[in-house]
Amino acid sequence: MSSEVIPVSGEVLHHWRCQAQTDAQNADVPLYEVDWLLQGVSALSQSDLSLGLYRDRLNVPLRQSLAWLTEQWQRRLVERVPVQYLVGETPWRDLMLTVTPDVLIPRPETELIVDIVQAWAEQQELTSEPQVWADLGTGSGAIAISLAKTFPQFHVLAVDISAAALDVARQNAERNQVENIQFYQGSWFDTLEDWYGQLWGVIANPPYIPSNVILELEPEVMNHEPHQALDGGQDGLDDIRLLIEQAPKFFQSDGLWLTEHMQGQAQSIAALLAAEAVYTDIQTHQDLAGIERFVSARLSCLDQL
Repeated sequence: MSSEVIPVSGEVLHHWRCQAQTDAQNADVPLYEVDWLLQGVSALSQSDLSLGLYRDRLNVPLRQSLAWLTEQWQRRLVERVPVQYLVGETPWRDLMLTVTPDVLIPRPETELIVDIVQAWAEQQELTSEPQVWADLGTGSGAIAISLAKTFPQFHVLAVDISAAALDVARQNAERNQVENIQFYQGSWFDTLEDWYGQLWGVIANPPYIPSNVILELEPEVMNHEPHQALDGGQDGLDDIRLLIEQAPKFFQSDGLWLTEHMQGQAQSIAALLAAEAVYTDIQTHQDLAGIERFVSARLSCLDQL
């Protein structure tokens, strides 16, 4: 975004906001996204916008012109470009993350994956012990960065096949002042040979949408988010099968295997894990809407490998 400050009167900005909200309602776009866009180009808070506290100001500094805002908002309404891509960032847990069309937009439900890790670490009484964890398919780096901040003693390996995605993840690690992360470009475990037998945990938010479902997704996803990060093959489980198969040899001892998945896939993933003798304590976890969203398992009996 531009670093230039463009002053706009509060009343003019209020008129723009009202018109944008009307257009949003007509296009079946959530009204709150207007304020997301405005907060992305100004120092206005949600309270400022909701209560109209800016209306009597002679000058409201913006980092973009109203013409730019209008153009971008039309892209949202007509092209269905996600507002996060228009603003170039999105909040996630306690982070603010840069996002581009090279990475999936981190979803609120994915935030719980860090809570699952935290609960497991506390249960195992490992909250202060140095550990190496891998975040596979890191994308924007959301999970890896949140883990690294939540657990300063962790050394997090962030892996993605996309060089462009890793560039975004590196920017986000720097933006959020996290240093205990190491980045690798490659497919899943392919670039982690040096960490054979050393991982305490593997976390993934892999592609899990069946190929024939991709074209049925909302246009914001189908037309703008990277398909490589969405398409999980015929049944959506291609990459998850690979993660189940390859993970054990990278663990140094009992550890946590954890993946996000699509609604309706939990029992299939649990069955795949149960078919491998090294996985025990297989659990499904719900998101805040009560939908089964994650499956975890404990790696044990590594001497069988």
